Amino acid sequence: MTAAREPVTVEEYLAAERASDVRHEYYAGVVRPMPSDAQSEPPRMTAAVKRTTLDEYLAAERASDIRHEYYAGVVTAMAGASFRHNLITGNIVGECRRELGDRRCFVLPSDMRVRTRSTLFAYPDVVIVCGTPEFEGDREDTLLNPTVVIEVLSESTEAYDRGDKFAHYRSIASLTEYVLVAQDRMRVEHFVRQPDGRWLFSESSGPEAAIAFPALDVSLPLAGIYANVEFPPQPPLLPGGPEPLPAD
Repeated sequence: MTAAREPVTVEEYLAAERASDVRHEYYAGVVRPMPSDAQSEPPRMTAAVKRTTLDEYLAAERASDIRHEYYAGVVTAMAGASFRHNLITGNIVGECRRELGDRRCFVLPSDMRVRTRSTLFAYPDVVIVCGTPEFEGDREDTLLNPTVVIEVLSESTEAYDRGDKFAHYRSIASLTEYVLVAQDRMRVEHFVRQPDGRWLFSESSGPEAAIAFPALDVSLPLAGIYANVEFPPQPPLLPGGPEPLPAD
């Protein structure tokens, strides 16, 4: 563990920014590089390798103890998740199973591989499929027809989950709801597919809120999703900065 850095002053930030070829954001004494266009791509955890065929990927994946995503011949190792991330994921799985009861809907954690029509192979944090699951080939390890996909956001994957990954998920005809769950505050973003193909967005926040799933006919309280979760402190607002978000 390294020692905490001293906050950067506005003057120090501006002086360094004017001399830099790389753009940075500044807030509350913290300087962060601006994401490049490449950061909307899946996070690269391994060195670049030759293009891999789909058959090669599936054969290697089924023999591997490490999960990988696959798209367009590129195999990307998936990073491990934090304690808070896993706690939230477990809470969601437990709440969904409790609310769904004995209905024929299956709530699956992050070891369930999903294939999109655009040929992305990914491992969502939570997948729910109602009715009869459909799989790739004769192995029950690659789901084709999820009803709901839920991703718990992480700093390294948030841009991808909101952008390209959501675009891939939208290519799945059976998918009716896509949910993004923050892990630094009580906030859930919800996208529901409409009959005309558009996606309707809504947001829920705070311990009194709940998220309703039309496809499942259930509602999950945010207090249950975030049970026992300790949030990191939020940075103070600078004078003249944006208005604070509603208290969680």
